[in-house]
Amino acid sequence: MKIAYFKSPIGWMELKGDASGLASALFLDDDISSEKATSEQLSEPLQKTLRQLTEYFDGARQSFDIPLNPQGTDFQKKVWSRLQEIPFSKTTSYQKMANALGDPKVIRAAASANGKNPISIIIPCHRVIGSDGSLTGYAGGLHRKKWLLQHESPVKQGELF
Repeated sequence: MKIAYFKSPIGWMELKGDASGLASALFLDDDISSEKATSEQLSEPLQKTLRQLTEYFDGARQSFDIPLNPQGTDFQKKVWSRLQEIPFSKTTSYQKMANALGDPKVIRAAASANGKNPISIIIPCHRVIGSDGSLTGYAGGLHRKKWLLQHESPVKQGELF
C-alpha cells in the first residue's frame, strides 16, 4: 500500500492505495511534518487521484474516474456505492438514503456506514445531510462539510462588504 499526501484548501489529506485502486482518502487534523512523506513510485490510481483532486478543488472537475478499493462490510460497500450516485451539487438525507437502500429502518446503520466512509470527497458522504437540512456529522469536521457543499453549490455567493 502506497501513501500520498495532498494539500487541499481545507487541510491535508492522506491517500492510500495500490494498483487495484484507492483504499482511503482522509483528512488529517494536523499539518504534515517532514517525517511524513509521499511514497516513491505511486500507483496509477494514486497519481490519478492527486490529479483529479487538484481539478476538483480548482473547480474544473465534478466527478471522479478513479478505481476504488475501500475495505468494509458488504453493507458498508452498498452504502458507499449508493453515495456515489448523489450528483455533484446535490444533497440527500440519511432517511432518503435508507429508503433508497430498500428499508427505511436501516437509517442508523446507513448513517454509521456513511460515517465510516474511507474515501472522502470521491465517495461524497459530505452530500448527506439531516432531513431538516442541517449539517449533521462529517468525519472530516463540519467546517469541511460546509466548505465542500459551498464549493459545489451552483449559486456562488460573494461577500457583500
